[in-house]
Amino acid sequence: MKRSITSLPLHYGKAPPWLFQKMKRLSAALTEIILFEFGPSEFLARVADPVWFQALGCAVGFDWHSSGLTTTLCGALKEGVALLGEDASLAVCGGKAKRAIRTPEEIDRYGEKWGIDAQHLKTISRLCAKIDNTAVQDGYSLYHHTFIFTAHGEWAIIQQGMNGEKRDARRYQWLSKDNLDMTSDPHTGITCDERGAVLNFVAGESAGARGAAVDFAKENPDAMIKAWKGIALTMPERHYISAKDVNEKRLYKMFRLIHESQPDTFKDLIQIQGVGPRTVAALALVSELIYQRPPSFEDPARFSFAHGGKDGYPFPVDRKTYEGSIDFLKTCIDKAKVGDRDKLDALKRLSNV
Repeated sequence: MKRSITSLPLHYGKAPPWLFQKMKRLSAALTEIILFEFGPSEFLARVADPVWFQALGCAVGFDWHSSGLTTTLCGALKEGVALLGEDASLAVCGGKAKRAIRTPEEIDRYGEKWGIDAQHLKTISRLCAKIDNTAVQDGYSLYHHTFIFTAHGEWAIIQQGMNGEKRDARRYQWLSKDNLDMTSDPHTGITCDERGAVLNFVAGESAGARGAAVDFAKENPDAMIKAWKGIALTMPERHYISAKDVNEKRLYKMFRLIHESQPDTFKDLIQIQGVGPRTVAALALVSELIYQRPPSFEDPARFSFAHGGKDGYPFPVDRKTYEGSIDFLKTCIDKAKVGDRDKLDALKRLSNV
C-alpha cells in the first residue's frame, strides 16, 4: 500500500458553479485521453493512486489541502464521464451523502446496460465501505463513496470519512487486482494529515487476531458473554475501549447472531448485518486478551497546482488559461482519433520532461 500524507481539513461550502463546470469539462478531456491512450484499466489504476488523484484535483483547480478535493473531483469525474457518452467504457457511481446510498442502484443500471451480473460488484462496494467504517477504527465516519468499474468487472473505489471534532477528513482508496485479499492490507492508499493509535483489523499484522475472532464466533454465546465479562473485570487501563463503552445486552445479541451465522472467515464475519465498530472492538479485545493474538494498532495513513485553487490559493483560477487547457486537450483527442497525433505526442513528451 502506498503511504501518503497530505492535509485534508474540512472546508465548508462548495466549488463555485463556474469552476465546477470547467472541472467537469477538463476532467472529461483528461479521462478521454487516458482511455484512448491507455485503456480503462490504466484509468482505474491512476484514480486509485493517492498521489495521482491528488495531483489531478490540483490540476483541475481545487485546493490541494481541502477535504472537498475528494468529493468535488469525484463529482466532476462522474459528470465528465457522462459527457463522453458511449465513448466512455466506465461507470462512475455513488458520491457524497445521499448519492453514496444510491450506489447499488446505479451499479444495477450499468449492469443492465452492459448485460453483466452486478451483484458481485454491489457486494464489493458494500464490503469496502464496511471495512473502512468498522474494521479500520480511526475516528472517521464515511460520508462519501465513489465506485468506478468497467464492463469486465475491474473496479476502483475512492471513499472519505470525516472527523467532526478534528475538523478534518481521511481518504481511502482501493483497486481491484488478481488475488486481492480484501481483509489484509487491501488499500492502495489511505490519506490523512494526522496519524495516531488506530485499531486496524485489516493490517497484515492482524492476521492472527482475525483468525481468533472467527474462532471465538464458533463458541457458545453464553460462553462468549462469560468470557467478555471476565475481560471487563480485569481490563487494563491502556486499552482503547473499556467495559462502559460496550452495551452488554446488545453485545450478547450480536454474539448470538455471529454464532448462528457461523462465519468461516473474517470477511464473512465483517459482512454480518449489525456487526459494527463496537462489536469489532470487543472482538479485538477478546483476540488479544484470551487468544493472545493482538491486532495492529498502527495507523495505516501515510501528497501542483496548474490552474490555481478555488479559494485563491496559491493564486486565483485563471479562467482564460483554464479554457485554453480544455480546448487544447479536446483538440488533441479529436485529432488523434483521425490519425493526427502531433499534439498528443507533444503532450506526452512534455510529461516526460
